[in-house]
Amino acid sequence: MVPWKAPSVPVPIPSEAMAFADDSRDEHDSYAATAFSEIVDRAVHATTARVTGGLSPMAIAGAYLDWAAHLSTAPGRQMHLAHKAFRKTLRWAGYAARAPLPGGAAPCIDPLPQDHRFRDPAWQQWPFNAIHQAFLLQQQWWHNAMTGVRGVSARHEEMAEFATRQWLDVFSPSNLVATNPLVLERVRRTGGLNFVQGAANFVEDWERMLGAKRPVGAEAFRPGHEVAATPGKVVFRNRLIELIQYAPRTRRVDRQPVLIVPAWIMKYYILDLGARNSLVRYLLEQGHTVFMISWKNPGPEDRDLSLEDYRTLGVMAALDAVRSIVPQARVHAAGYCLGGTLLAIAAAAMARDGDHRLASVSLFAAQTDFTEPGELGLFVNEAQLAFLEDSMWEQGFLDTRQMAGAFQMLRSNDLVWSRMVHEYLMGERAPMTDLMAWNADGTRMPYRMHSEYLRHLFLRNDLAAGRYVAGGRPVALRDLRLPLFVVATERDHVAPWRSVYKVRALADAEVTFVLASGGHNVGIVAEPGKPGVSHRIRTHEAHEKWIDAATWQKEVAPEDGSWWPAWSKWLHGRSGGRGAPPPMGAALCDAPGRYVLAD
Repeated sequence: MVPWKAPSVPVPIPSEAMAFADDSRDEHDSYAATAFSEIVDRAVHATTARVTGGLSPMAIAGAYLDWAAHLSTAPGRQMHLAHKAFRKTLRWAGYAARAPLPGGAAPCIDPLPQDHRFRDPAWQQWPFNAIHQAFLLQQQWWHNAMTGVRGVSARHEEMAEFATRQWLDVFSPSNLVATNPLVLERVRRTGGLNFVQGAANFVEDWERMLGAKRPVGAEAFRPGHEVAATPGKVVFRNRLIELIQYAPRTRRVDRQPVLIVPAWIMKYYILDLGARNSLVRYLLEQGHTVFMISWKNPGPEDRDLSLEDYRTLGVMAALDAVRSIVPQARVHAAGYCLGGTLLAIAAAAMARDGDHRLASVSLFAAQTDFTEPGELGLFVNEAQLAFLEDSMWEQGFLDTRQMAGAFQMLRSNDLVWSRMVHEYLMGERAPMTDLMAWNADGTRMPYRMHSEYLRHLFLRNDLAAGRYVAGGRPVALRDLRLPLFVVATERDHVAPWRSVYKVRALADAEVTFVLASGGHNVGIVAEPGKPGVSHRIRTHEAHEKWIDAATWQKEVAPEDGSWWPAWSKWLHGRSGGRGAPPPMGAALCDAPGRYVLAD
């Protein structure tokens, strides 16, 4: 029996549609043509990125066009800005008239707390006081002009204001010989030889940069000698990490070891600098057993390493190795910066899967919610990411110099212009320190991993939203029931402390939150006895009522001294007593290992 089939009924097609249908049959883009056009576009973007330092001109242009379009149709706002300019001009004229007189005049405007360019008393002398006051008033006016324009998106407003501030800083009177009293005094005292020395410094720096060498003085801080010198053994190695087990420094140690997951954006030894400021050495002296991950510096062959590879080959592989050496003990895991974010992902996946090998999680300057990532997130949008991905696509990784340039831009006054003035105009070299040498020992970022990190975390905020996929399934930080010790720093430009604080709203766990003085690096490397350091600390039980960050800061009084002893004490109380040190694992080589020495 033949099954019944409905008769086909022809459907009339308009002549225009038929024309398009005929074209689609006749013209098929070949794979070669598509690939060629994509290669051309990527190559153009990669070439442009070398000139712009990795910033997308399209992203910045879009922000300025949004601002200009809305301001051009806001005559009221334009009149308001013109009025402000007139008032500032009158205020400055009155100040300039009184400033040369005996007793001077009260400043028109004070620099922002983080602006140290005009703090020297020489800037209060005529005519430099009038010059720098005019600059600060102009800077303030441009801030008013770039913000508060109705209709401009918040992201575009922040981008345009940031870019404008960067341009204004280029023309700061502190950067020019004729308007900087400190440089002029240096010229008077040296007879101009400071420019000769500054030129020599400039040439030396360029030679080192072109030869991919470290800055002057960094050779005095060699991993395994002056830094990263705490005794230990590499007890595990795979294509991505080496695991270091440090030799005990006390006869009895806590039964539960500490595993540290550093960021892979730089070498691990920021947490093991010199003997004086090594967090690793401090923990060992307090009776802890310490393991440390040392990440491989990736090359072009590692372009397809994913963020999931960093979790499995990094955190999970290291945890397996630690447990093979200390099989019965649960592990206290600590992560710094990107390492902390990755550790939070791994811990959430373990909680989801019923893996109870962790005793606690400590996060240092690590974000888990990226809705307020600070100025670093201003240029994380589709336009910027496409541009950055094309830059990485050509070479297979994000070069360390590109990464360093992005961070320096966030603090250009301190890290770029003040250094150039000091070394090239004043002709003086700042003494190299172990932290500065570490900061110059950068690493690369694999193409795929860095793209995933920016897209899934910075752009989409998948981790905080419960959408981030690890091990084939989404993870949620609310699954964390482990005690958390979370450290943020007050002046962090990479992981702003209010952003780090948001982990309290995400994890259903006891959270001990610490707000330390200092910035992203100096606030973490804050050894006991270091002058001028302080911290605030409070423990919050699970299900405790939420307190916003500003209220928390007002309610918790600062305490003098380092936060390291508080963390050590916190670990002691959760480590199940003390016993003999565990055996050292099978040694592959001495610490600091091979990966940290690779360029």
